[in-house]
Amino acid sequence: MALGMSLGLFLAVTFILCVGFDLLFPDQAMYKSWLRLLPGFTWLSWSSFFLGLVESFGYGWYIALVFGPLYNFFVTRLNRHSGA
Repeated sequence: MALGMSLGLFLAVTFILCVGFDLLFPDQAMYKSWLRLLPGFTWLSWSSFFLGLVESFGYGWYIALVFGPLYNFFVTRLNRHSGA
């Protein structure tokens, strides 16, 4: 639970910072990357912003649900083999 919330909020905050950066520096904008990474996202409306925020949070949970068990599996396996 902690890993999912941490990664979800990390990616949501990162999304907010990136959108802010794109608005402040339009010549350096990354919004074309968001269009490819976030299904349904368009530049920029409130509904699209909140969709991107939810999707970013969801990607964090996806990473946690896949990475967490893999990490735990390999830590357990490596500790067993090292004799710790």
